[in-house]
Amino acid sequence: MRIETQDGLRHRIPRDESRGMRTDVVVYASEPMMQQIRKDLSLEQAINVATLPGIAGPALAMPDIHQGYGFPIGGVAAMDCEHGVVSPGGVGFDINCGVRLVRTSLGEADVRPRLRELIQEIFRDVPCGTGGSGRVKIGPRDLERVLTEGARWMVANGYGEPRDAEFAEAGGALPGADPAAVSDRARERGLPQLGTLGSGNHFLEVQYVEEIHEPAAARAYGLAEGQAVVLIHSGSRGLGHQVCTDYVALMNRNMARYNIRLPDRQLACGPIESEEGRQYLAAMAAAANFAWANRQGILHFLRGAFRRIFSTDARLDLVYDVCHNIAKRERHDVGGRRREVLVHRKGATRAFPPGHREIPADYRIAGQPVFVPGSMGTASWVLAGAPGSMAETFGSVCHGAGRLLSRTAVRKGKDARQEQQRLEDRGILVHSETRDGILEELPEAYKNVDEVIEVVHQAGLARKVARLRPMGVIKG
Repeated sequence: MRIETQDGLRHRIPRDESRGMRTDVVVYASEPMMQQIRKDLSLEQAINVATLPGIAGPALAMPDIHQGYGFPIGGVAAMDCEHGVVSPGGVGFDINCGVRLVRTSLGEADVRPRLRELIQEIFRDVPCGTGGSGRVKIGPRDLERVLTEGARWMVANGYGEPRDAEFAEAGGALPGADPAAVSDRARERGLPQLGTLGSGNHFLEVQYVEEIHEPAAARAYGLAEGQAVVLIHSGSRGLGHQVCTDYVALMNRNMARYNIRLPDRQLACGPIESEEGRQYLAAMAAAANFAWANRQGILHFLRGAFRRIFSTDARLDLVYDVCHNIAKRERHDVGGRRREVLVHRKGATRAFPPGHREIPADYRIAGQPVFVPGSMGTASWVLAGAPGSMAETFGSVCHGAGRLLSRTAVRKGKDARQEQQRLEDRGILVHSETRDGILEELPEAYKNVDEVIEVVHQAGLARKVARLRPMGVIKG
């Protein structure tokens, strides 16, 4: 493939009609990162995304790009709402996997002396692992409400505070959700899982604010140096996974009806306005709402653990909750005109700039908060959305550091107890449901998060606000 380097941060793969490409691919990465990215099939996958009918503007790859299912993880693609397609693989199996940041009224110095006790309390209250039943007990009728009302249902039923839903993307619930589009099997898998963390790269980290880079934005978000915060990373659990499984199969069966031919069947898609497209989007919205409700449940039990360890006066306030596996209807400038497009963000985070009406009023002066986890042994970042994201990336940036090593490769020759002790020697307590939960997510499995952040900062897609360091980590 031919790659044209534009400025050391932007790289273009020009449209190649012989490969069926309908548009270019633009990759945001430093030169050293490009050498890493070339080692897997993620750029080939981005080229395949550029073949999808109705794609508007270039297919985009963030600096954390790595190989995924059909679409690369770290990919963004906007589809014309009248003539384009929706692809479940462009959202992923963990629909509305996302991150919420919680600020506390405590400092690092308050938390460290009782950190082990705190981590044990949280681990008890927030179930981890592949299965897991949560402490939010609901029936089928309640689940219907969760699928349409998301985080708002949780707050209304005692699992949160009134301001919580306001400080989540989309108010904690996407419109257009239809529980009838969610299969019985998906409901069955999700019913016991509200308020659970899951496995894989999902985590809950007790952190502290190590550095402030933009004081005004940090003040708007209520963050200060030395402050204890918590980062929660989880999604729609088995329910979202089953929704994706169901609709990938459905669209694969029906693509021929719409004369759609693809270089990779994992890109299975259907016209946005087709019956299959509408059903998937209704089911996806329902799964997204389940994910917001799930993270709200985790926050509720997190508050309880903090207050038992410290005092009932300990405050935990949601800074924001933003998803990074979603497809959303938005209006953007494409080719010089305003168009309604369906923006697929797979392993990519929305990053709207200052003044945007979809940002909570308290944050409009600073821009939308963006949270980018690194790894459990390094750091995470708080960013603020910048105007460049709207001009270039449909209001999107990276969602993490990006995986370098497969789970199998990073486990090879490692001992979980030794690795856990190595992290503890650096002041990071890790409590995991399984041995693999530690080994598969070791810091060396990921790119350098600081280098990833520098790319989006220098490219003008987002601004550095604060760097966070982990103290305690809970894994599935």
